[in-house]
Amino acid sequence: MTPERGAAKLAAMSKTNQNQAAPERQRRYTLAGQRISAPKLAPGLHIVATPIGNLGDITLRALEALAGADVIACEDTRVTRKLLDRYGIATPLTPYHEHNAAQARPMLLNRLLQGASIALVSDAGTPLVSDPGFKLVRAAQEAGLTVTTLPGASSLLAALTVAGLPTDQFLFAGFLPPKQAARRSRIAELGHIPGTLVFFETAPRIAAALADLADGLGQQRQAALCRELTKLHEDVQRGSLRALADACADKEPRGELVLVVAPPPARQPASAAEMESLLREALSRGSVKDAVDEVADLTGLPRRDVYQRALALAKTEGQASDGTPR
Repeated sequence: MTPERGAAKLAAMSKTNQNQAAPERQRRYTLAGQRISAPKLAPGLHIVATPIGNLGDITLRALEALAGADVIACEDTRVTRKLLDRYGIATPLTPYHEHNAAQARPMLLNRLLQGASIALVSDAGTPLVSDPGFKLVRAAQEAGLTVTTLPGASSLLAALTVAGLPTDQFLFAGFLPPKQAARRSRIAELGHIPGTLVFFETAPRIAAALADLADGLGQQRQAALCRELTKLHEDVQRGSLRALADACADKEPRGELVLVVAPPPARQPASAAEMESLLREALSRGSVKDAVDEVADLTGLPRRDVYQRALALAKTEGQASDGTPR
């Protein structure tokens, strides 16, 4: 074949390929049997909440965003694919999770800088709750890119609504440490927080976690163990931490778990006589500082008042402020 004929053939092949190029992906989703067109999502990073179990718990705005995005960044493509298949969405998926985040984040940022629209989802619920998404959000914001949130389902809030415990103040504490010593230390830190506590936990660890919580927070402190929220076998067990620990020790629960623990009971401030008695006992074991910390926590009295009384007692009983005998 002569060079001229070769060049002509390449040109013809190129023209054929251009004519046969696939059209741009149709941005559509299916709802109630109807195919609905979605506008192209605006450039930027879009944080999209997805169902925590029941695939019907998806917002119309989320469907439109997932269909209109250039790409969906997700934890597990197999999990997200089930949601997309349910609603007939053909948007490409790319994995973004704790194991590949360091490598995937620069590539996603590069696409965003080139004007792409990226929807970020987690396997279930609202992204950035116990997943690495916040680093991508922070990097996008630092690069001057648009970041938008599309709120929706959250197992944290779902558990709070059905637990039957106070919701005016609460702390999401994530997962407790898997090892007992670290777990007990963390529980001690959370013990005096004046609000409801919310934890995620795995089924194999829930009995041990509940037992340590009962020991650290009080055997009779009330709690609710929420299992498989929004799914077919949704179940909420309510009772004391001790009772829940015993129940889980007898039979390990299955599925996704959220534990909600009531706030500590309101403490009545101790009288001056009670404070003094507690201070004398605490001072016999340690320094003024340690005694003040202990008694203030136990009684709920202002630390300043406890400290002033502790100094007076230490002086009377011949103890230095650091706890050493004079």
